[in-house]
Amino acid sequence: MESPSNWKHLRDILLMPFTVTFVIPYLLYDSRDPFIPHSLTTKLIGWLIAVGGSALFVYTVFLFKMLGQGTLAPWEPTKKLIIEGPYRYCRNPMISGVFFMITGEGLMLYSTSVLAWAVAFFIINTLYFIFVEERSMLQRFGSDYLKYKKHVPRWIPRLRPFRLLNS
Repeated sequence: MESPSNWKHLRDILLMPFTVTFVIPYLLYDSRDPFIPHSLTTKLIGWLIAVGGSALFVYTVFLFKMLGQGTLAPWEPTKKLIIEGPYRYCRNPMISGVFFMITGEGLMLYSTSVLAWAVAFFIINTLYFIFVEERSMLQRFGSDYLKYKKHVPRWIPRLRPFRLLNS
C-alpha cells in the first residue's frame, strides 16, 4: 500500500482546512465587532493558540501521510489506524488543531463571529464523527478501532498515552 501523492494531500488541505481556517473567517470577519476587548494580551493569546493548533494540525497531517496512508479527506481515508503521537491521547487531534487555529484567529482579530464559527465548526465535526466517521472507522478497522474508541476520548486528551496491544 502506498500513501497518496503530495498533490492529493495539498488538494485536500486546500479544499478543507484552508477553507475553514481562512476563507470562512475572511467572509465572517467584521472589523467593527464591539464585543472582544482590543488588547495586546488578547492578540498574543490568540497567536499562541493559533500557532499551537497549526503545529498540531501539521503533525497529524504528517501522520496521516506517513502512517495512515491516506489524506485528511473522507474521499481518501487512511488505510491504517493511527494510534501514534497525539492520537494516543485523543481520537481527533487534527480537528482539535483546526479548532485551535480558528479560535486563535478569532482572538487575534477580536472577532466574535470568527469565534462563533469555531464553536459551529466544533459542533459540526462532533456530529459528523458520531454519525459518520466513527461508523466508517469501525468498518475499516474493526475490533482494533473498538478497543481504541473505548480507551481514548473523542476530544479531551487522556493523561497517559494509549497503546493498542494485540492480545
